[in-house]
Amino acid sequence: MTPTSLKWLRISLINLCIVAFLGVVLRYKIAFSLPFVDQKHLLNGHSNFAFWGWITQTLMVLMVSYLKKRGVNDIFKRYKWLLITNLLAAYGMVVAFLAEGYGPFTTTFSTLSIIVSYIFAFMYWRDLNRITKKLVSRYWFKAALTFSVFSSIGALALSYMMITKNLEQKRYLSAVYFFLHFQYNGWFLFAIGGLLIDKLYALKIISNLNKTIFYIFLISCFPTYFLSVPWLNIPTWLFSIEAMAAIAQIVAWAWLIAFVSKYHIRFDSEISHVGKILFRLAAIAFTIKIALQLGSIYPPLGKIAFGFRPIIIGYLHLVLLGVITIFLLGFIVSQKYILLNKKSIIGITIFVCGIIFNEGLLLSQGIFAMKYENVPYIQEFLLSAAVIMFIGILTLALNQFKRREAEAHPAQVIT
Repeated sequence: MTPTSLKWLRISLINLCIVAFLGVVLRYKIAFSLPFVDQKHLLNGHSNFAFWGWITQTLMVLMVSYLKKRGVNDIFKRYKWLLITNLLAAYGMVVAFLAEGYGPFTTTFSTLSIIVSYIFAFMYWRDLNRITKKLVSRYWFKAALTFSVFSSIGALALSYMMITKNLEQKRYLSAVYFFLHFQYNGWFLFAIGGLLIDKLYALKIISNLNKTIFYIFLISCFPTYFLSVPWLNIPTWLFSIEAMAAIAQIVAWAWLIAFVSKYHIRFDSEISHVGKILFRLAAIAFTIKIALQLGSIYPPLGKIAFGFRPIIIGYLHLVLLGVITIFLLGFIVSQKYILLNKKSIIGITIFVCGIIFNEGLLLSQGIFAMKYENVPYIQEFLLSAAVIMFIGILTLALNQFKRREAEAHPAQVIT
């Protein structure tokens, strides 16, 4: 791990702390009273910073590290200004949202973040083509870049609606879910897919199957968008395609799990205990995610799922925290990109327990909401889950700055 990569990933962990802290404030605002904070503004700042300050920033750093590992020289020097600009856009966005909600400053920083994503996609695509060895991971990364750009159509449509004051509900929600779908299921998942396939390649767990699985997920990503917008009256033939796409993802995922399971001894011997647990938790969360996606094919169930806010929030957090965040932490640990000692492990454990507790609460809240009932003290419990996550990730992040201690006691470092 180079000092440059370590520095950037430390910043990412600090950003995750900020996301968690904003989550605590948001939950406190809901459970109790915080009159000087606008809940909608805080929610927008929290979610946008999670996207750009934590996930996008971390994926960009890890993808640049991939180029460096493949022999592209001085790569961080060329991407440094882009990483800094993305950070400035993310910080500016969260401050602007807290101060004004949707307004000229938030629009400026949001536009800047989209421009950064365009430039990163162009530069990274070009640099991928400089790698002589044509690995399957390249396909995943190129698809991720494509979806990153494609998802911005939803964001631009939202900006247009805001400017023209044309906020018809179905069009507004369709644009929101277009952006979310191609961020979550496109840019985020295909980027971590590239990192995963590269990790399997490093472990010599490779097969032509990897390319087949890639094409299944690539093709199915487009029609599964319509599962997010059940209020649209789509024709029967399109419904059949989206159903087949959801089933195809289940098959492809089961296929990949079965293949990797054949090499579980090699996998277990090469990855630390903490890394293995995090990868498996992310795999379980992804299995639940695509199972729920398949269940939403049934129209009445789909309308119920997307008609109750707690269920939507629970699903989005399942993907954002359970799949993407836990995978990123697992990958960072498995690559020995962070200092992993006793305190770091405690921090990760607390954070993951907070995620599981949070998802359990959101699930119960969603079930009770469908019966038009409230869970007693649910907001206080959700606040406690947010505090647990914040304490966990703060413990991990602060421990990364104790490099001298780790170097003075190298036996404590677990890899």
